[in-house]
Amino acid sequence: MDFEKIELAPTADFHVHLRDGEMMRMVVPTIRLGGVDTVYVMPNLIPPVTTVEAAKSYLARIQPLAPDVKFLMTLYMTESLTPEIIDDAASAGITGVKVYPAGVTTNSQSGVVDYESFFPIFEAMQRNDMVLNLHGEAPSTPSGNFIASEKAGESAVSVLNAEKLFLPTLHKIHNAFPKLRIVLEHCTTRDALDAVLKCGPSVAATITAHHLWICVDDVCGDAFNFCKPVAKTMEDRVALVRAAVEGGNGKFFFGSDSAPHPVTAKTGVKKAAAGCFTQSCATQLVIGAIEEAVAKGWISREVTAASLEDFLSNRGRKFYKLPEHAHGRKIQLERKGAKVPDVLKNATGDIEVIPFRRGEDTWKLTWK
Repeated sequence: MDFEKIELAPTADFHVHLRDGEMMRMVVPTIRLGGVDTVYVMPNLIPPVTTVEAAKSYLARIQPLAPDVKFLMTLYMTESLTPEIIDDAASAGITGVKVYPAGVTTNSQSGVVDYESFFPIFEAMQRNDMVLNLHGEAPSTPSGNFIASEKAGESAVSVLNAEKLFLPTLHKIHNAFPKLRIVLEHCTTRDALDAVLKCGPSVAATITAHHLWICVDDVCGDAFNFCKPVAKTMEDRVALVRAAVEGGNGKFFFGSDSAPHPVTAKTGVKKAAAGCFTQSCATQLVIGAIEEAVAKGWISREVTAASLEDFLSNRGRKFYKLPEHAHGRKIQLERKGAKVPDVLKNATGDIEVIPFRRGEDTWKLTWK
Protein backbone atom coordinates (compact mmCIF):
# COMPACT_ATOMS: atom_id res chain seq x y z
CA MET A 1 0.00 0.00 0.00
CA ASP A 2 2.33 2.66 -1.29
CA PHE A 3 0.04 5.52 -2.25
CA GLU A 4 0.74 9.23 -2.33
CA LYS A 5 -2.74 9.95 -3.66
CA ILE A 6 -5.92 7.84 -3.67
CA GLU A 7 -9.24 8.51 -5.37
CA LEU A 8 -12.29 6.67 -4.04
CA ALA A 9 -16.05 6.68 -4.14
CA PRO A 10 -17.52 8.57 -1.18
CA THR A 11 -17.64 6.60 2.05
CA ALA A 12 -20.93 5.23 3.35
CA ASP A 13 -20.96 5.20 7.17
CA PHE A 14 -23.52 2.74 8.46
CA HIS A 15 -23.44 3.66 12.16
CA VAL A 16 -23.34 7.30 13.29
CA HIS A 17 -24.50 9.23 16.35
CA LEU A 18 -25.47 12.80 15.46
CA ARG A 19 -27.11 13.74 18.77
CA ASP A 20 -29.59 16.65 18.89
CA GLY A 21 -29.72 20.34 19.64
CA GLU A 22 -26.49 22.32 19.71
CA MET A 23 -24.28 19.22 19.54
CA MET A 24 -26.13 18.08 16.41
CA ARG A 25 -25.70 21.48 14.80
CA MET A 26 -21.96 21.27 15.46
CA VAL A 27 -21.21 17.70 14.32
CA VAL A 28 -23.51 17.17 11.32
CA PRO A 29 -21.53 19.62 9.11
CA THR A 30 -18.37 17.57 9.79
CA ILE A 31 -19.74 14.50 7.98
CA ARG A 32 -18.38 15.48 4.57
CA LEU A 33 -15.01 16.43 6.08
CA GLY A 34 -14.59 12.69 6.64
CA GLY A 35 -15.41 11.87 3.00
CA VAL A 36 -18.88 10.53 3.81
CA ASP A 37 -22.03 11.09 1.75
CA THR A 38 -24.31 8.42 3.26
CA VAL A 39 -25.06 8.08 6.98
CA TYR A 40 -27.06 5.54 8.97
CA VAL A 41 -28.42 7.55 11.88
CA MET A 42 -28.68 6.09 15.39
CA PRO A 43 -31.93 6.77 17.31
CA ASN A 44 -30.70 6.89 20.94
CA LEU A 45 -31.67 10.48 21.63
CA ILE A 46 -33.36 11.67 24.80
CA PRO A 47 -36.18 10.79 24.39
CA PRO A 48 -35.36 8.01 21.89
CA VAL A 49 -36.75 7.95 18.36
CA THR A 50 -39.53 5.37 18.65
CA THR A 51 -42.17 6.63 16.20
CA VAL A 52 -42.38 7.41 12.51
CA GLU A 53 -43.21 11.01 13.34
CA ALA A 54 -40.15 11.35 15.58
CA ALA A 55 -37.89 9.92 12.86
CA LYS A 56 -39.30 12.33 10.28
CA SER A 57 -38.87 15.24 12.66
CA TYR A 58 -35.27 14.25 13.38
CA LEU A 59 -34.50 14.01 9.67
CA ALA A 60 -36.02 17.48 9.17
CA ARG A 61 -33.58 18.84 11.77
CA ILE A 62 -30.42 17.23 10.41
CA GLN A 63 -30.92 17.36 6.63
CA PRO A 64 -30.56 21.16 6.26
CA LEU A 65 -27.23 20.97 8.11
CA ALA A 66 -25.76 18.70 5.41
CA PRO A 67 -27.87 18.95 2.23
CA ASP A 68 -25.54 16.75 0.17
CA VAL A 69 -25.63 13.82 2.61
CA LYS A 70 -28.14 10.95 2.39
CA PHE A 71 -29.48 10.13 5.85
CA LEU A 72 -30.97 6.70 6.53
CA MET A 73 -33.27 6.79 9.54
CA THR A 74 -33.91 4.22 12.26
CA LEU A 75 -36.21 3.53 15.18
CA TYR A 76 -35.20 2.59 18.72
CA MET A 77 -36.41 -0.84 19.84
CA THR A 78 -38.66 -0.41 22.83
CA GLU A 79 -41.83 -1.95 24.24
CA SER A 80 -43.93 0.76 22.58
CA LEU A 81 -43.15 -0.60 19.11
CA THR A 82 -45.83 -2.71 17.42
CA PRO A 83 -45.96 -4.62 14.12
CA GLU A 84 -48.29 -1.89 12.85
CA ILE A 85 -45.68 0.79 13.60
CA ILE A 86 -43.10 -1.31 11.74
CA ASP A 87 -45.44 -1.48 8.72
CA ASP A 88 -45.87 2.30 8.82
CA ALA A 89 -42.13 2.84 9.24
CA ALA A 90 -41.34 0.71 6.21
CA SER A 91 -43.91 2.61 4.14
CA ALA A 92 -42.33 5.90 5.29
CA GLY A 93 -38.87 4.80 4.10
CA ILE A 94 -37.32 4.19 7.53
CA THR A 95 -34.51 1.71 7.00
CA GLY A 96 -34.12 -0.19 10.24
CA VAL A 97 -34.53 -0.64 13.98
CA LYS A 98 -31.69 -0.47 16.50
CA VAL A 99 -31.56 -2.74 19.52
CA TYR A 100 -29.70 -1.64 22.63
CA PRO A 101 -29.47 -4.07 25.53
CA ALA A 102 -30.75 -2.19 28.56
CA GLY A 103 -28.08 -0.09 30.24
CA VAL A 104 -25.00 -1.13 28.26
CA THR A 105 -24.11 2.18 26.60
CA THR A 106 -25.06 5.84 26.12
CA ASN A 107 -28.82 6.51 26.35
CA SER A 108 -29.73 2.81 26.47
CA GLN A 109 -31.88 2.99 29.60
CA SER A 110 -34.98 2.08 27.58
CA GLY A 111 -33.27 -0.86 25.90
CA VAL A 112 -34.14 -4.55 25.56
CA VAL A 113 -34.09 -7.12 28.35
CA ASP A 114 -36.05 -10.02 26.81
CA TYR A 115 -35.43 -10.54 23.08
CA GLU A 116 -38.12 -13.18 22.60
CA SER A 117 -40.81 -10.68 23.58
CA PHE A 118 -39.84 -8.73 20.43
CA PHE A 119 -40.19 -11.67 18.04
CA PRO A 120 -43.46 -10.25 16.60
CA ILE A 121 -41.52 -7.05 15.80
CA PHE A 122 -38.73 -9.06 14.15
CA GLU A 123 -41.35 -10.93 12.10
CA ALA A 124 -42.82 -7.64 10.90
CA MET A 125 -39.36 -6.35 10.05
CA GLN A 126 -38.57 -9.51 8.08
CA ARG A 127 -41.83 -9.15 6.18
CA ASN A 128 -41.01 -5.52 5.35
CA ASP A 129 -37.34 -6.20 4.56
CA MET A 130 -36.14 -3.78 7.24
CA VAL A 131 -32.72 -4.08 8.89
CA LEU A 132 -32.23 -5.11 12.51
CA ASN A 133 -29.15 -3.44 14.02
CA LEU A 134 -27.84 -5.16 17.15
CA HIS A 135 -25.60 -3.64 19.78
CA GLY A 136 -24.03 -7.00 20.52
CA GLU A 137 -23.29 -7.00 24.24
CA ALA A 138 -24.80 -8.75 27.21
CA PRO A 139 -25.49 -6.41 30.15
CA SER A 140 -22.75 -6.51 32.79
CA THR A 141 -23.37 -8.44 36.00
CA PRO A 142 -24.10 -5.92 38.78
CA SER A 143 -21.47 -5.79 41.51
CA GLY A 144 -22.27 -8.24 44.29
CA ASN A 145 -24.74 -10.29 42.23
CA PHE A 146 -22.32 -12.96 41.07
CA ILE A 147 -21.80 -16.17 43.03
CA ALA A 148 -18.09 -16.99 42.80
CA SER A 149 -18.59 -20.72 42.39
CA GLU A 150 -18.61 -23.22 39.57
CA LYS A 151 -22.09 -24.14 40.75
CA ALA A 152 -23.30 -20.79 39.49
CA GLY A 153 -23.13 -22.29 36.02
CA GLU A 154 -22.31 -19.05 34.26
CA SER A 155 -19.66 -16.38 33.92
CA ALA A 156 -19.95 -12.89 35.31
CA VAL A 157 -20.47 -10.44 32.44
CA SER A 158 -17.92 -7.65 32.10
CA VAL A 159 -16.99 -5.25 29.32
CA LEU A 160 -14.31 -7.74 28.21
CA ASN A 161 -16.62 -10.72 27.60
CA ALA A 162 -19.96 -9.00 27.02
CA GLU A 163 -19.73 -9.28 23.23
CA LYS A 164 -18.80 -12.97 23.29
CA LEU A 165 -21.65 -13.79 25.67
CA PHE A 166 -24.13 -12.01 23.36
CA LEU A 167 -23.33 -14.15 20.31
CA PRO A 168 -25.80 -16.97 21.15
CA THR A 169 -28.54 -14.32 21.06
CA LEU A 170 -27.44 -13.32 17.54
CA HIS A 171 -27.71 -16.95 16.39
CA LYS A 172 -31.07 -17.40 18.12
CA ILE A 173 -32.60 -14.43 16.31
CA HIS A 174 -31.06 -15.41 12.99
CA ASN A 175 -32.27 -19.01 13.28
CA ALA A 176 -35.80 -17.82 14.08
CA PHE A 177 -35.84 -15.26 11.25
CA PRO A 178 -33.41 -16.46 8.56
CA LYS A 179 -34.48 -13.84 6.00
CA LEU A 180 -34.27 -10.89 8.38
CA ARG A 181 -31.33 -8.65 7.52
CA ILE A 182 -29.25 -8.31 10.68
CA VAL A 183 -26.16 -6.21 11.35
CA LEU A 184 -24.00 -7.02 14.35
CA GLU A 185 -22.70 -3.55 15.09
CA HIS A 186 -19.14 -2.46 15.92
CA CYS A 187 -17.55 -5.90 16.26
CA THR A 188 -14.49 -5.94 18.51
CA THR A 189 -13.46 -9.61 18.61
CA ARG A 190 -12.41 -12.47 16.40
CA ASP A 191 -15.25 -14.47 17.98
CA ALA A 192 -17.82 -11.95 16.73
CA LEU A 193 -16.39 -12.02 13.21
CA ASP A 194 -16.47 -15.83 13.20
CA ALA A 195 -20.05 -15.84 14.47
CA VAL A 196 -21.17 -13.57 11.62
CA LEU A 197 -19.38 -15.74 9.06
CA LYS A 198 -21.25 -18.81 10.36
CA CYS A 199 -24.60 -17.12 9.71
CA GLY A 200 -26.38 -16.96 6.38
CA PRO A 201 -26.07 -14.11 3.86
CA SER A 202 -28.71 -12.02 5.65
CA VAL A 203 -26.27 -11.35 8.54
CA ALA A 204 -23.43 -8.82 8.30
CA ALA A 205 -21.30 -6.71 10.65
CA THR A 206 -19.85 -3.25 10.93
CA ILE A 207 -16.29 -2.39 11.96
CA THR A 208 -15.36 1.03 13.32
CA ALA A 209 -12.33 3.19 12.59
CA HIS A 210 -11.24 3.36 16.22
CA HIS A 211 -11.29 -0.40 16.74
CA LEU A 212 -8.84 -0.71 13.83
CA TRP A 213 -6.40 1.45 15.83
CA ILE A 214 -6.58 0.44 19.49
CA CYS A 215 -6.70 -2.44 21.95
CA VAL A 216 -7.71 -2.51 25.62
CA ASP A 217 -4.36 -1.15 26.81
CA ASP A 218 -5.02 2.04 24.83
CA VAL A 219 -8.32 2.52 26.64
CA CYS A 220 -6.81 2.36 30.11
CA GLY A 221 -5.79 5.87 31.09
CA ASP A 222 -7.36 7.66 28.09
CA ALA A 223 -11.04 8.47 28.47
CA PHE A 224 -11.20 9.59 24.83
CA ASN A 225 -10.47 6.00 23.73
CA PHE A 226 -13.28 4.61 25.87
CA CYS A 227 -16.26 3.31 23.90
CA LYS A 228 -18.78 0.49 24.13
CA PRO A 229 -17.96 -2.17 23.26
CA VAL A 230 -14.46 -1.51 24.56
CA ALA A 231 -11.48 -2.40 22.39
CA LYS A 232 -10.17 -5.88 23.14
CA THR A 233 -6.85 -7.68 22.53
CA MET A 234 -4.15 -7.07 19.96
CA GLU A 235 -5.12 -10.37 18.32
CA ASP A 236 -8.68 -9.08 17.98
CA ARG A 237 -7.45 -5.83 16.48
CA VAL A 238 -5.44 -7.71 13.85
CA ALA A 239 -8.49 -9.85 13.04
CA LEU A 240 -10.60 -6.72 12.53
CA VAL A 241 -8.08 -5.11 10.17
CA ARG A 242 -7.85 -8.30 8.13
CA ALA A 243 -11.64 -8.61 7.99
CA ALA A 244 -11.92 -5.02 6.75
CA VAL A 245 -9.52 -5.74 3.90
CA GLU A 246 -10.64 -9.28 3.07
CA GLY A 247 -14.35 -8.61 3.40
CA GLY A 248 -15.74 -11.96 4.56
CA ASN A 249 -17.72 -12.44 1.33
CA GLY A 250 -19.17 -8.96 1.67
CA LYS A 251 -20.25 -9.38 5.30
CA PHE A 252 -17.91 -6.78 6.85
CA PHE A 253 -18.26 -3.08 6.11
CA PHE A 254 -17.74 0.32 7.67
CA GLY A 255 -19.78 1.80 10.49
CA SER A 256 -17.84 4.40 12.47
CA ASP A 257 -20.00 4.46 15.62
CA SER A 258 -18.77 8.05 15.82
CA ALA A 259 -20.18 9.31 19.11
CA PRO A 260 -19.52 12.90 20.19
CA HIS A 261 -19.51 13.81 23.88
CA PRO A 262 -18.64 17.11 25.53
CA VAL A 263 -15.22 17.10 27.18
CA THR A 264 -16.97 17.45 30.52
CA ALA A 265 -18.77 14.12 29.96
CA LYS A 266 -15.51 12.31 29.17
CA THR A 267 -13.34 13.70 31.95
CA GLY A 268 -13.74 14.89 35.53
CA VAL A 269 -16.67 12.56 36.20
CA LYS A 270 -17.02 9.29 38.08
CA LYS A 271 -17.90 7.40 34.91
CA ALA A 272 -16.73 8.60 31.50
CA ALA A 273 -19.30 8.60 28.69
CA ALA A 274 -18.80 5.81 26.15
CA GLY A 275 -17.94 6.93 22.64
CA CYS A 276 -15.15 8.02 20.29
CA PHE A 277 -15.69 10.94 17.92
CA THR A 278 -14.30 10.08 14.48
CA GLN A 279 -16.79 11.67 12.06
CA SER A 280 -14.65 14.55 10.82
CA CYS A 281 -11.82 12.18 9.77
CA ALA A 282 -13.73 8.92 9.24
CA THR A 283 -12.23 7.84 5.92
CA GLN A 284 -8.77 9.16 6.75
CA LEU A 285 -8.63 7.16 10.00
CA VAL A 286 -9.59 3.90 8.31
CA ILE A 287 -6.96 4.27 5.60
CA GLY A 288 -4.33 5.21 8.19
CA ALA A 289 -5.10 2.13 10.30
CA ILE A 290 -4.90 -0.20 7.31
CA GLU A 291 -1.69 1.47 6.19
CA GLU A 292 -0.17 0.85 9.62
CA ALA A 293 -1.32 -2.78 9.56
CA VAL A 294 0.39 -3.30 6.21
CA ALA A 295 3.60 -1.74 7.52
CA LYS A 296 3.52 -4.08 10.54
CA GLY A 297 3.04 -7.13 8.32
CA TRP A 298 -0.43 -7.96 9.63
CA ILE A 299 -1.87 -8.01 6.11
CA SER A 300 -0.13 -10.16 3.53
CA ARG A 301 -2.40 -9.49 0.54
CA GLU A 302 -2.06 -6.38 -1.59
CA VAL A 303 -4.27 -3.50 -0.48
CA THR A 304 -5.59 -1.57 -3.45
CA ALA A 305 -7.83 1.44 -3.86
CA ALA A 306 -10.56 -1.01 -4.91
CA SER A 307 -10.27 -3.02 -1.68
CA LEU A 308 -10.40 0.15 0.40
CA GLU A 309 -13.48 1.28 -1.51
CA ASP A 310 -15.12 -2.09 -0.96
CA PHE A 311 -14.88 -1.77 2.81
CA LEU A 312 -15.67 1.93 3.01
CA SER A 313 -18.47 2.01 0.48
CA ASN A 314 -19.46 -0.88 -1.75
CA ARG A 315 -20.16 -3.74 0.66
CA GLY A 316 -22.38 -1.70 2.95
CA ARG A 317 -24.29 -0.10 0.09
CA LYS A 318 -24.95 -3.55 -1.36
CA PHE A 319 -26.19 -4.98 1.94
CA TYR A 320 -28.49 -1.98 2.45
CA LYS A 321 -29.63 -2.19 -1.18
CA LEU A 322 -28.36 1.25 -2.16
CA PRO A 323 -26.65 2.33 -5.39
CA GLU A 324 -22.90 1.67 -5.27
CA HIS A 325 -21.75 5.20 -6.03
CA ALA A 326 -24.18 7.82 -4.77
CA HIS A 327 -24.21 11.19 -6.58
CA GLY A 328 -21.34 10.24 -8.91
CA ARG A 329 -18.86 12.16 -6.73
CA LYS A 330 -15.33 11.12 -5.73
CA ILE A 331 -13.07 11.85 -2.79
CA GLN A 332 -9.31 12.31 -3.08
CA LEU A 333 -6.84 11.63 -0.29
CA GLU A 334 -3.25 12.87 -0.34
CA ARG A 335 -0.22 12.79 1.93
CA LYS A 336 0.06 16.50 2.61
CA GLY A 337 0.77 16.83 6.30
CA ALA A 338 -2.84 17.04 7.51
CA LYS A 339 -3.57 16.44 11.18
CA VAL A 340 -6.59 15.31 13.17
CA PRO A 341 -7.95 18.43 14.92
CA ASP A 342 -7.13 18.79 18.60
CA VAL A 343 -10.65 19.90 19.45
CA LEU A 344 -14.00 20.68 17.83
CA LYS A 345 -15.89 23.69 19.21
CA ASN A 346 -19.29 25.14 18.53
CA ALA A 347 -19.69 28.77 17.48
CA THR A 348 -19.97 30.08 21.03
CA GLY A 349 -17.19 27.86 22.38
CA ASP A 350 -19.28 26.41 25.19
CA ILE A 351 -19.23 22.85 23.76
CA GLU A 352 -15.93 21.12 23.07
CA VAL A 353 -15.47 17.63 21.61
CA ILE A 354 -12.09 15.88 21.45
CA PRO A 355 -11.61 13.83 18.25
CA PHE A 356 -10.13 10.34 18.30
CA ARG A 357 -6.34 10.43 17.64
CA ARG A 358 -6.36 14.17 18.25
CA GLY A 359 -3.29 15.95 16.87
CA GLU A 360 -2.03 12.91 14.95
CA ASP A 361 -0.93 12.97 11.30
CA THR A 362 -3.59 11.96 8.80
CA TRP A 363 -4.50 12.18 5.11
CA LYS A 364 -5.74 15.38 3.46
CA LEU A 365 -9.20 14.80 1.96
CA THR A 366 -10.87 16.81 -0.81
CA TRP A 367 -14.05 16.29 -2.82
CA LYS A 368 -13.81 15.92 -6.60
